[in-house]
Amino acid sequence: MNYQSDDKGYYGNFGGAFIPEMMYQNINQLQNCYLEIIESSSFKQEFRQLLEDYAGRPSPLYYSDRLSEHYHTHIYLKREDLNHTGSHKINNTIGQILLAKRLGKTRIIAETGAGQHGVATATVCAREGLECIVYMGAIDVARQSPNVEKMKMLGAEVRSVQSGSKTLKDATNEAIRDWINNPVDTHYIIGSVVGPHPYPDMVARFQSVISEEIRVQLKAKTGREFPDFVIACVGGGSNAAGAFYHFLDNPEVQLIAVEAAGKGVTSGESAATTQLGRPGVLHGSRSLLMQTSDGQVIEPYSISAGLDYPGIGPMHANLFVTKRAQFLSATDDEALKAALYLSQKEGIIPALESAHALAALGMIDFKPGNVVVVNISGRGDKDMETYLRYYQSLK
Repeated sequence: MNYQSDDKGYYGNFGGAFIPEMMYQNINQLQNCYLEIIESSSFKQEFRQLLEDYAGRPSPLYYSDRLSEHYHTHIYLKREDLNHTGSHKINNTIGQILLAKRLGKTRIIAETGAGQHGVATATVCAREGLECIVYMGAIDVARQSPNVEKMKMLGAEVRSVQSGSKTLKDATNEAIRDWINNPVDTHYIIGSVVGPHPYPDMVARFQSVISEEIRVQLKAKTGREFPDFVIACVGGGSNAAGAFYHFLDNPEVQLIAVEAAGKGVTSGESAATTQLGRPGVLHGSRSLLMQTSDGQVIEPYSISAGLDYPGIGPMHANLFVTKRAQFLSATDDEALKAALYLSQKEGIIPALESAHALAALGMIDFKPGNVVVVNISGRGDKDMETYLRYYQSLK
């Protein structure tokens, strides 16, 4: 079975480009140009050089003695938290800013939830001297204030979105409206494997450096390229797409995607899309999304701003329905406990998003000889206020 998109942007029954006429010019240009540009030797050379010299890649693959001992198996952490800007998001923004330059764009817009994509976008715009506007839900502006201040320091304009649930979905809506109104000079750097074709495929390609490195690093450390398990959190799903990408056609590698259960899958306050969603169209592609019987989007909830999204990318929807990946979910409390455990046992404070992936370690029956890779998609600086409240509540 093919787990990559076809030339129309479909992953099985999911994907495509469901767009209004006013977006056609933007999307058609990308569809016609993106593969030719990103597969060119000059693009690849510049992209790889910036990943190495600017982003700090390769990110380490760290063997965790304490986690391995606790879970009675061999656990490696892919340290995307050590990238410049503190997460995997820089991989994609470097790729897209280089693409935007080649398309002659002078103005960049983006959406962000946890703020990591916003910071990464503001960072590459600062480097290239391009105007940068980041849309962010008002609730996320409040709960991720350190990243808001970073974006402003980098020269970006942060526009607080007051509509809807005031979170990631609504920030994306506003960014799309902006792009429709500014089609000539503006490029929209979407931060995840969502949106109309070619975004899911393009973002996955830029993030695939994660799994490419895992194979090389694991071979050097263990003599084998393929782990038994790869675990990553999933909101829209870009870090998981990158961590899974070079293992999709290797069924011996079990892919584990971890969604945000919030206060419980059946609590009414959750973002566990595969358990609560059904097929529908959101932000330009057909995927699984949380919606009412008449097709209205159900507002998601997660303590983690980066997982607070009512859908998943079409690649992940296909992995779910074909059972190529196993989808689990972790509650707010489980994620907080996992974050505190890693912090106190390994001296690594993960992002709340990554903490959901760590929480899944207690849900899987590992064998002693298994090799497990957990993608630590970001660092926890931005979540310290939430962590401190939780830590103080335990005293």
